[in-house]
Amino acid sequence: MTIISAPSFLSRRLIAAGSALCLLLLAQSAQAQARLDAQYEASLAGIPVGKGTWAIEIGDDQYGASAQGGTAGLLKSFSQGSGTGSVQGRVVNGALVAQSYQASTTTGKKSEQIRINLQNGTVKDFAIEPTPPVDADRIPVTDAHKRGVLDPMTASLVRVPGNGELLSPDSCRGAAPIFDGRMRYELKLDYKRMENVKAEKGYRGPALVCAIYFTPVAGYIPDRPVIKYLAQARNMEVFFVPLAGTRVLVPFRVVIPTSFGTAMLEATTFMTQATPHVAKTQ
Repeated sequence: MTIISAPSFLSRRLIAAGSALCLLLLAQSAQAQARLDAQYEASLAGIPVGKGTWAIEIGDDQYGASAQGGTAGLLKSFSQGSGTGSVQGRVVNGALVAQSYQASTTTGKKSEQIRINLQNGTVKDFAIEPTPPVDADRIPVTDAHKRGVLDPMTASLVRVPGNGELLSPDSCRGAAPIFDGRMRYELKLDYKRMENVKAEKGYRGPALVCAIYFTPVAGYIPDRPVIKYLAQARNMEVFFVPLAGTRVLVPFRVVIPTSFGTAMLEATTFMTQATPHVAKTQ
């Protein structure tokens, strides 16, 4: 990226939990209880710049995910940054339906909190604190833009319907409408290849590699270099691996080439397990 704010952008979007670039399709059905405990490291041109954790738990009728992260290594010497994020929702007829999403970021002396409440894919209400200044150049988000959307964290879980092969090219196709509290955008996936991945602890095996395409819709300023770069990029990738006991795929690695070098978010620990199904009794 030929952008001065790129390191800050990466620390907020790639390091802090479930960022907007970890994209993709909402799960269509969940058939088992499962849990993921993962640790990620963010790097730029091979230099560590951040670390974070991500936990996901899917039950019979509820699911939740939480993440936190912060700058590390060289970037921490120049800019202190941290972030957290979480989502809670219901499993309805197998679908993951978000009810509440929140995220907070802190960079230097500035902090921001975002809260979104949803009902069946429609934003009921949302808030950003402190309230951002009004910018006449920003494309407004309308009520129509807030219907039929996913929050960024739920959208990072790809659901593979049916009972066929999980890591197939068809699992890597589709688009997701996302609202992150400020911006409405579309993220599209397309199949690229298969690769083997290995965490320092936990998962090792095949990964489904998908291309990522970003399309801004509303809530953005068209002249911003970051927006232009992401909208034009054709070489961003995400590596998906299975969440044990489910038909849900989770990002293991995200790769974004920039003019500063390759930006990467990659799991160092990826411990995933199916949990016993407990039948409910009256």
